[in-house]
Amino acid sequence: MPMPQALKRFLHPVLMILLGLVGLYVVTLVYATGESLLALVMLVTLACFIWIYTSSKTYAYRYLFPGIGAALIFVVFPMLYTVRIGFTNYSSKNLLTFNRATQYLLEETYRAEGATYNSTLHPEGTRWRLRLEDADTGAVFATDPIVLGPDKPQTLKATAIAEPLKGEEMPMRDLIAHQTFLKGLTVLMPDGGQIRMTGLREFAPSRMQYTQNQDGSLTNHQDKSLLRPNLKTGFYETPGGEAVDPGFQTDIGWQHYIDVFTDASIREPFVRIFVWTVTFAALSVFFTLTLGMVLAVILSWDALRFRSVYRLLLFLPYAIPGFISILVFKGLFNNNLGEINIVLGALFGIKPAWFSDPFLAKAMILIVNTWLGFPYMMVICMGLIKAIPLDLYEASAVAGAGPITNFFKITLPLIIKPLTPLLISSFAFNFNNFVLINLLTGGRPDILNTSIPAGTTDLLATYTYRIAFEDSGQKFGLAAAISTVIFLMVAVISMIQIRATKITSDDKR
Repeated sequence: MPMPQALKRFLHPVLMILLGLVGLYVVTLVYATGESLLALVMLVTLACFIWIYTSSKTYAYRYLFPGIGAALIFVVFPMLYTVRIGFTNYSSKNLLTFNRATQYLLEETYRAEGATYNSTLHPEGTRWRLRLEDADTGAVFATDPIVLGPDKPQTLKATAIAEPLKGEEMPMRDLIAHQTFLKGLTVLMPDGGQIRMTGLREFAPSRMQYTQNQDGSLTNHQDKSLLRPNLKTGFYETPGGEAVDPGFQTDIGWQHYIDVFTDASIREPFVRIFVWTVTFAALSVFFTLTLGMVLAVILSWDALRFRSVYRLLLFLPYAIPGFISILVFKGLFNNNLGEINIVLGALFGIKPAWFSDPFLAKAMILIVNTWLGFPYMMVICMGLIKAIPLDLYEASAVAGAGPITNFFKITLPLIIKPLTPLLISSFAFNFNNFVLINLLTGGRPDILNTSIPAGTTDLLATYTYRIAFEDSGQKFGLAAAISTVIFLMVAVISMIQIRATKITSDDKR
């Protein structure tokens, strides 16, 4: 039974209001976690959603919006987030916000002079009592029953007891699970002293390490020194300039971008890797195209016997998952135990250092990538050759032309233009061929005398990955800045390629 029109008109705005309220609630939660940029993108997406699905003027866009919304969240946001990180000092040493780093230091305590108490937790109904035993005198104290769970700090009073507490003490595994709660306890002893948790089974007198002053500095109660925040380095620093962990995130402007082009320890490996990336992508396209085209021409000869068998065998490298082939070649090229070096040693008495010599490592990468890529080029070229009219070859045979002349005068000119989009996409793929480099060489051998990790076989993609995740400093901000530069470079190259494709299309007309 169809829904009445009046009810449908009523349900639609109600549903939009409910979805809008739920969306605003989610956006608020995301904003509360500190992800303001993501919250902004989600808010814009939500506003567009409500507008498009409530306005009659935007009816046609209702079918496009799911894709547009997904692009905003999964493409635009990561891109904007990466650009934003490039203007900060975000790294493994500068993970926290300024307020969180300050709070962390203000929660630090140090061991003061006084008695040490061995502690255990004992059940009393649904609650627990903390038992404290003086390690020197053996005096035993216990607190009132408490409920484990609240995260906020609590202050308890301890009294001397003569009878042992009933119930077995809490196991170490459960004690670790409640460690955060126990660290927030302050116990007042009968003599007026205060003790806090200093170990999993230990309480002792402790004092707050730092207090905050009105000017934002922190006073260290152990040595009476002052810590002042340095908004350029992202650390609190002692009067002597020594950084105190943890660091905090701070905006440093264009510093990363300036370092990429002015700091020799960053600029030189970056330029070398960029040149190698372009060279690798171009040579990969050239070698795979050349080998694939030659094999396609050979397999197109009608007089060739067992052509179907040859096609199957030559297509197998493409059918096997790429990462398996890469790992197999990594074993074949092993300097000491690889079959390639064993054969070369037996025939010519040489064992090339494929993974240690930069030139040989690059040659090895190109060999493997050519093996992985030529079958696809071969199949495409075979299909294009089949589309060439046989009359052209018959006329060429009458004129007395041979196979080489046919290839350069007929075959190549007729298939190169349809291949142009494929060659452009192949270049773009190899420009960011992360899997091949990461699995085969890991970017090594390394470039020496650099402040950040860089390898002679690194592509820009693997170079950025190593900066972000393999360096001991894990410089996410610098990696984000380099990623932005790479994005701009790829955008320029893509624009040139698109322009070249349009010229090719115009030539066809």
